[in-house]
Amino acid sequence: MNEERVVELLLYLLPAIVTGLIALYFFRGHTKNEEGRRRFLIHKEAQKNALPLRLQAYERMALFLERIAPAKLLLRVSPPNSDKEEYEQLLVRHIENEFDHNLAQQIYISDECWNIINAAKNATIQLIRKSNRNEEVDSADKLRETILSDLLERPAPSSAALSYIKQEVGELW
Repeated sequence: MNEERVVELLLYLLPAIVTGLIALYFFRGHTKNEEGRRRFLIHKEAQKNALPLRLQAYERMALFLERIAPAKLLLRVSPPNSDKEEYEQLLVRHIENEFDHNLAQQIYISDECWNIINAAKNATIQLIRKSNRNEEVDSADKLRETILSDLLERPAPSSAALSYIKQEVGELW
């Protein structure tokens, strides 16, 4: 008779245990879902606050690329005298100062975009230095002419980086 009572007790407890396990399973699923929802809402709010900062960073880097485009740089920075070496250093210094002024923007843009911008800056400096090493260049004005004629043959390094920025900003929408 004792065995019968134990079996009877187990038969009564079995549905309660199964119901408790099912309730525990659904409660854990619900808790996990709520936690995910909360994380999503926090992330969404952070994105909403960060988007203006990111757009501003892309704007500043686009302005940087426009300012270091050789054609615009040569119009803005005129040679102080006819010394080509001094003019080369002046142009490079302007590019480096512009870049240093915008260094903090890298935290708001992707690493790939930052690397492309950095490569465009370095390629522009190399273009200036390569033009200065040309044997036909004997003055600052001749250096300007040589740089501009090089740009007629190929696009400025900053134009490719600017296109990449536009593409990346387009993906934000």
